[in-house]
Order: sequence, then structure tokens, then C-alpha cells
Amino acid sequence: MNPGGFNGESDAYRRDDARAAMMKRFSGMVSHVLHAVRALPGSASAVIVILLALLPMAVWSAEAVPTDQDPVRENRAMHLSEQLRCLVCQNQSIAESNAELAVDLRRQIREQIRDGRSDAEIVDFMVQRYGDFVLYRPPLKATTILLWTGPALLLLIGATILVRNVRARRRRPEEAALTEEEHRQAELILKG
Repeated sequence: MNPGGFNGESDAYRRDDARAAMMKRFSGMVSHVLHAVRALPGSASAVIVILLALLPMAVWSAEAVPTDQDPVRENRAMHLSEQLRCLVCQNQSIAESNAELAVDLRRQIREQIRDGRSDAEIVDFMVQRYGDFVLYRPPLKATTILLWTGPALLLLIGATILVRNVRARRRRPEEAALTEEEHRQAELILKG
């Protein structure tokens, strides 16, 4: 636990203080460099001034901050995120999706883990809020029976249609062969 309150809050203040100190040192270095640049020819000094103007952007860039300080909690959050379907993408778990809703759901999972809820309580919360569709493996009940039996029913219907078509083709009488007269007529038509 971080003594600063919210997770990462005291770390953020430390990073901001370090960044401020670095900027103060940077501004002192800039004044020394500008004196040296004034002595250079025009085009070289312009290039150096442009580079110095862009340098603060590198200082202000933030370093990557881990999402959670506790690896056990993070593993739990990832495991739960892999079990839940992204309601926007529908073919991805919320762990894989970058949709705004998936990011929000991952944040909610982490908050609930931080609050001490069990995995079952978190999943129940998500199901209560978003329905059984949020689960990759929804429970077998009256409202989800079509999800479980649908693929088998489609396969059975397809197999039935295939068998009927094959049997119907077998029952058709074979077409009679052409007579000699019909062969001659066909040859005349083909020859023009």
C-alpha cells in the first residue's frame, strides 16, 4: 500500500518533483549553451537553437507506470479480464480489447480487487450490470440455452438438408441417351 492515498499518488508527486528539478537544471544549462551558440556562424546556431527548443519535450515525456504495484493483484485482474467478453468488440476479451468500455471494465476490476472483493463477487457484479453475455462461458439456463445449443442445432439442420438433397438426387431417373437422329441434329447445329 502506498501511504499517499490512492494507488500511485505519492509516486506521481515524486516523479513531478524530480521532473521539476531536472527542468531547473536544464534551464541553467540552456543559458550557458546559448552564450556558446552566439559565437557560432548563423546557420549552425539556428540548428542548435531549434534542437534546444525541442529538448524540453524529451524531459516532459512520462515514463511508463505499472498499472498495479502488487503482481498478485495484477495477475488476478488479468485472469478475470480474460474471462469477460468485450461488449463492443464481441470477439475479444476485455484483456485484449482497447475499446473505451474494455478499459473502463479493467479499471473497475482493479478497483474491486483493491477493495477486497473475491473473483466470484467481481464476476457477479459484471453479470448483474451487463448480463450473461459478458461471460465467455455463460451458465446453462433458460436465457442462454440458445447460446449453448445453437451451434449444434445449426449443424444438425445443415446435415439434414445435405442428406435430403443427396437422396433426392439419387431418386431422379437417369436421362435417356440421345438417339441417332438427335446426334445428327446436334452435329448440324454445332457445325452451323
